[in-house]
Amino acid sequence: MKYFSLFILFILFSCGNKEDILLPKSNVTVVSNVIDHSPIYIFFRIKGKDTLAEVNKKNEIISTNWIFNIDKRLPLRLVIPEVMKLQEKKRNEVAHKNELAENYYSYADSIGKNLAFLPFTKVYYKMEKPKFGVIVYFSKNNEIQVSKVAVERVKLQDYLNNLPSDKPTKFLFCFAKDLSYGNYIQDEIFIRTLKFSIPYLNLTNQVYVY
Repeated sequence: MKYFSLFILFILFSCGNKEDILLPKSNVTVVSNVIDHSPIYIFFRIKGKDTLAEVNKKNEIISTNWIFNIDKRLPLRLVIPEVMKLQEKKRNEVAHKNELAENYYSYADSIGKNLAFLPFTKVYYKMEKPKFGVIVYFSKNNEIQVSKVAVERVKLQDYLNNLPSDKPTKFLFCFAKDLSYGNYIQDEIFIRTLKFSIPYLNLTNQVYVY
């Protein structure tokens, strides 16, 4: 299936009205193509003074790869609980379970001018602050703190690799609950570019939002 270089993904709703989702942007492509997939949409909605995340999963098929098309304006406090529900549904499926089926976030590659995808099948989200490890926190203002110490983005890898420790350290990546989903995707792509001195001792598959 071919994708066009759209930064705004337009979807035709079943009622015939055109809906739009503003996708996150990045300057790299993590995954360029996903076949055998079902789309899941999470729309940005305003009701009075409230921001809402409206989920449309009418086309989901458990045995396929799921592509999550999520509006970049939504805060993580609204997005992640919905993602968690869908993850659990797929993980708990028995009758139609496909062990090879993955979950992906979609975003626009602003350099390659194509639709790209970020896999997150093995990520387990927690809506709480971790109780151990080195907390790497991405704030609402897109600043980074490591155990409450501000660290420049370009210096983060060296800072983490040179932390003094007499035992293996777990780096726990955490995000502000009011961080926009668009910034979150950019941060996740950035994190995956980091290279640690002893990777298997430093990383977990848990992501914290609080």
